[in-house]
Amino acid sequence: MYRRFFKPLLDKLLAITLLLLLWPVMLATAIAIYLWDGSPILFRQERPGYKGKIFTIYKFRTMTNERDANGELLPDEQRLTGVGKIIRSLSLDELPQLFNILKGDMSFIGPRPLLKEYLPLYNERQRKRHDVKPGITGWAQVNGRNLLDWPMRFEYDVWYVEHLSFWLDLKILWLTLIKVLRREGISGEGIVTMEKFKGN
Repeated sequence: MYRRFFKPLLDKLLAITLLLLLWPVMLATAIAIYLWDGSPILFRQERPGYKGKIFTIYKFRTMTNERDANGELLPDEQRLTGVGKIIRSLSLDELPQLFNILKGDMSFIGPRPLLKEYLPLYNERQRKRHDVKPGITGWAQVNGRNLLDWPMRFEYDVWYVEHLSFWLDLKILWLTLIKVLRREGISGEGIVTMEKFKGN
C-alpha cells in the first residue's frame, strides 16, 4: 500500500511544497550559473528509471563541455566550474529534480539514476535496483555516497528495494539532511564525482 499509493502521493505533495518554499533559492542559483558560466543553466541527460524506462533528468549545470584534441570530454575535475563547486557542495544542483518527481519519473528516496550505458553491465541482482523509481537520495547515499565502491553501492540499492518502508524512507531523509549539512561524501577519492562503472 505504501509503495504503490502513499509514497507517490507523499512525493508529489513534498515536491510541490519544496518548490513553493525554495523557488527563490532556485532562481538565485540559476542567475549565478548564467552570470558566471553562461547558458545553458540546466543539465539534461537521459537516464534509466523504473523498470529501465528512459527519462530525462534535470540538474543545475555545474560543469563545462570542454573537450580534448580528440573530441573527448575532459576529466570532471577539469570541467567543474568555480560556482559549480559551491552549488555541488550545497547539493543545490539536485533541486531541479523536484520537477522529475512531479512528472512521476523519480521519487525522493530510491537508488540514484545512473547512466544508460550501465544497463547491460548489471548482473541479475544489481538489476533489482530498477524495481523502484530512482531517487534524489537513497540508502547508498547516506551510507557513503560517492565514497562507496560500485559493488557496495549496488548492494545498498538492492537492500533498499527489498526493505522499502515509510520508516526507512523517513530515516533516509533525516540522514540525508545531516549529510548535506556536513557536506559529506560529495566526491570519490581523487575525483569530483564517482568513477565510471565498468562491469562486474
